[in-house]
Amino acid sequence: MAMKFSKNQKYVCEFLGSFFLVLTVVGSGIMADHLSQDDGVTLLGNAIPTGLTLVVIISIFGPISGAHFNPIVSLVFWFKKVISLNDFIAYVILQISGGVFGCIVANITFELPAVTISTLDRHDLSQFLSEILATFGLVLVIFLGREFARLNLPVLVGSYIASAYWFTSSTSFANPAVTIARQFSDTFTGISPLGVPVFITAQILGAIIGYYFVQWLTNTVD
Repeated sequence: MAMKFSKNQKYVCEFLGSFFLVLTVVGSGIMADHLSQDDGVTLLGNAIPTGLTLVVIISIFGPISGAHFNPIVSLVFWFKKVISLNDFIAYVILQISGGVFGCIVANITFELPAVTISTLDRHDLSQFLSEILATFGLVLVIFLGREFARLNLPVLVGSYIASAYWFTSSTSFANPAVTIARQFSDTFTGISPLGVPVFITAQILGAIIGYYFVQWLTNTVD
């Protein structure tokens, strides 16, 4: 018999998952940057924990909230009429607030000011295109994974994001909540406020393209 959970339980899971996701992204970036002067090693020390944390939080929170942790993912679920508009709005608010809180906590745990506005510029054309690609791929992985490899979904998403850190020049944010949160840490994983609307626009475009592509791929013929 399928377990049923309240809206509040779902909302708390979206907040906590987004919190731990950004805590990992920012915290592991700070730690890796402290431990190595080699940007490649630092990026590796950032990508691996992020991928592993996604496996964990999707596995434990997925049965309760669906483990979106990403406004783009919630947007596609709303497009597909899996969640209501009210749930979509609530999820997005909680994802953003959870992510910002995770960034603040990461700063504090590494003895940095709670909030430092990032000065790292990330708004050139190559990174804009990278975010379209990264988000398009993420939508494919999640929604084709739900159709054809549901049990492997946590590993698929975690593996994809860890890999996309390396094959995109933007290091694959692919998440508006994470993008908004990361502007509040002037560290290795930060993004300047100027880059935030650029990244979010690219992420929305990538998600829309991904949504229509998934709809086409899963539309079986008679």
